[in-house]
Amino acid sequence: DKGDIIIDGGNTFFQDTIRRNRELSADGFNFIGTGVSGGEEGALKGPSIMPGGQKEAYELVAPILKQIAAVAEDGEPCVTYIGADGAGHYVKMVHNGIEYGDMQLIAEAYALLKGGLALSNEELAQTFTEWNEGELSSYLIDITKDIFTKKDEEGKYLVDVILDEAANKGTGKWTSQSSLDLGEPLSLITESVFARYISSLKDQRVAASKVLTGPQAKSAGDKAEFVEKVRRALYLGKIVSYAQGFSQLRAASDEYHWDLNYGEIAKIFRAGCIIRAQFLQKITDAYEQNADIANLLLAPYFKQIADDYQQALRDVVAYAVQNGIPVPTFSAAIAYYDSYRSAVLPANLIQAQRDYFGAHTYKRTDKEGVFHTEWMD
Repeated sequence: DKGDIIIDGGNTFFQDTIRRNRELSADGFNFIGTGVSGGEEGALKGPSIMPGGQKEAYELVAPILKQIAAVAEDGEPCVTYIGADGAGHYVKMVHNGIEYGDMQLIAEAYALLKGGLALSNEELAQTFTEWNEGELSSYLIDITKDIFTKKDEEGKYLVDVILDEAANKGTGKWTSQSSLDLGEPLSLITESVFARYISSLKDQRVAASKVLTGPQAKSAGDKAEFVEKVRRALYLGKIVSYAQGFSQLRAASDEYHWDLNYGEIAKIFRAGCIIRAQFLQKITDAYEQNADIANLLLAPYFKQIADDYQQALRDVVAYAVQNGIPVPTFSAAIAYYDSYRSAVLPANLIQAQRDYFGAHTYKRTDKEGVFHTEWMD
């Protein structure tokens, strides 16, 4: 009947949600495109819920959604009105992109600890247990410590016999595609998508390993020192990933007129969802202090972490490159950080090249206006 409320709780592409919202509204129906995160545990204990659509319709179903949603430590349900039409599904899409980044960063930390220190599974589990007691405390770190010591029916460590081909459902790809549409440098999350793609080229990688040469990993030296460097690199990488994700949310909010509340979005990620983590409160705090901050790296807490931890990230990436350990997201993190803090980048040369071969014009730093040069004179 007209006036009924339809809720789509699937992983729907946000543009489809925008279209359905428009078409159903024209026919007199209310449509709420709702992102839901939590996996199997969320289904049993309550997920994080991200509803978008007509606010009046949300208000009618909010009491039900609040009963279903996960509850954060402060007693707040992990659900809030996100914004109009496709906003809820867009935020869920970016959530999934951040999830891709988190998982790849953790996988690279694992590769570094295995390759650089030859840690046993028990030692890896202990390391991640300790990490989960500090600023890295999160659902993904918590489950990873359990994964390391799980054995199969033959007594083998299960993680060691799982095929190294990471599958995907496409939401990470959607996040990266949207970043290109918006002109947002979502480099770390996009590298995490590409890392899954290259992992799927198992036969090619096995063949290439017999042909292409490179260094074999040498000891990273003092165990405690290197473990701490990897921990710091992982935390700063995580911060860069979220900074990119929330920057993209800002760009999308401007493009689609959603008026997103970034602090509230971080709040509903604190429980129920896959990326739930202790440091999400820091994101909420940053936006409460300055709702218009352009990038989370500029917030006082995150700036201080970047000041204190960037050398560890640089050292870890340098070690990985010298020892042939692929770390695409760690590398993307420091490259983004250095690019973002650079007042001058070599893009002036690119503009000159574009003008040379295509007369695309350029601007100057010393004069107003748009210029073209006859380069071959």
